[in-house]
Amino acid sequence: MTHWFHRNPLKATAPVSFNYYGVATTPAAAKVCNDLRLSRTRLLELFTDSSCNPEMMKNATDLYFSLLQGFILSLDNSSQECKLRYIQNFKWTDTLQGQVPSAQQDAVFELVSMGFNVALWYTKYASRLAGKEDITEDEAKDVHRSLKIAAGIFKHLKESHIPKLITPVEKGRDLEARLIDSYIIQCQAEAQEVTIARAIELKHNPGLIAALAYETANFYQKADQTLSSLDPTYAGKWRKYLNLKSCFYMAYAYCYHGQTLLASDKCGEAIRSLQESEKFFAKAEALCKEYGETKGPGTTAKPSGHLFFRKLGSLIKTTLEKCQRENGFIYFQKVPAEAPQLELKANYGLVEPVPFEFPALNAHWTPETLAAFDLTKRPKDDTPKPKTDEEVKPLKEPDIKPQKDTGCQIS
Repeated sequence: MTHWFHRNPLKATAPVSFNYYGVATTPAAAKVCNDLRLSRTRLLELFTDSSCNPEMMKNATDLYFSLLQGFILSLDNSSQECKLRYIQNFKWTDTLQGQVPSAQQDAVFELVSMGFNVALWYTKYASRLAGKEDITEDEAKDVHRSLKIAAGIFKHLKESHIPKLITPVEKGRDLEARLIDSYIIQCQAEAQEVTIARAIELKHNPGLIAALAYETANFYQKADQTLSSLDPTYAGKWRKYLNLKSCFYMAYAYCYHGQTLLASDKCGEAIRSLQESEKFFAKAEALCKEYGETKGPGTTAKPSGHLFFRKLGSLIKTTLEKCQRENGFIYFQKVPAEAPQLELKANYGLVEPVPFEFPALNAHWTPETLAAFDLTKRPKDDTPKPKTDEEVKPLKEPDIKPQKDTGCQIS
């Protein structure tokens, strides 16, 4: 079974040299700065390297974040702020709001912004891996795991680090609670899509599949509602995706619930459930068209051409025809006017984020290294007002560039 996932662009950032001439007064201090510059550059390169895998990403992120922690954490584990926290200005764009960046002279801003991009990378890795033909069971597990890791990173940033920012997060920006929550819920919903596909492949009980589909549809609906107060210029395309996925999985839920009813000799109710499934599928199909016509950040695709979409349409049609045949020959039951209420609760397969923590402080950060940074040697005009209106070049991403509507399978 194939899937298709919408992806917003990665955040872009201005280069950072970490050159503190005169301030870093010893070779050890200068080495830490050089390592920071090289590890940051390497991590940014990996974000758009299609050969990068989770092990490479983890090694690169652990190195950079362990070094960056030296600008944030106190070496004696006290609550006192590190003297280097505000030494460097960082600029980052947002996934929805184009190339005009936000800027803060705060290492915590760098930590959460880069962390956000790492989470996005895991979602993009999952999407890219699942787009392969004949995906293996191990690869499907990697997709599932990557989405749970991404959800865990987003959750950790929201709960433990974004609240520490001195400058409040601007409304509609990536680090705001509405957007972070939507990314978390979307990751959970997409991971559950993999669970549903596995359950269908292994011919699990239709009741379990219906319950998982219902829970997944509710996840997508919740993510969409979380974005409802955002400017549709930025969030419209993303919301179309969430809405169509919600309708799509409601169609799945009613389809498999119909199979459960038929197995219980409730053929009339099964027909009504399948008719409701048809309605949600038609609504999802209309939203697919609207998605393709909506301008905004994110991947370009024609969802209704994807195999995952076409297969459900065929399943609904054949299941409904079977129910109608059975009712005409065996049951002769009246079809209710009202669709059955779905009060389904999945006891298995629900996805929770994988807990995430930033790595410990790098061993190169010693009291002597920190003491070797002499902030009195900084130039007097070294803290200019950050210019936020300068554009930052976007990262070149293969999954974001405009594509023809080929109906290619992105799982």
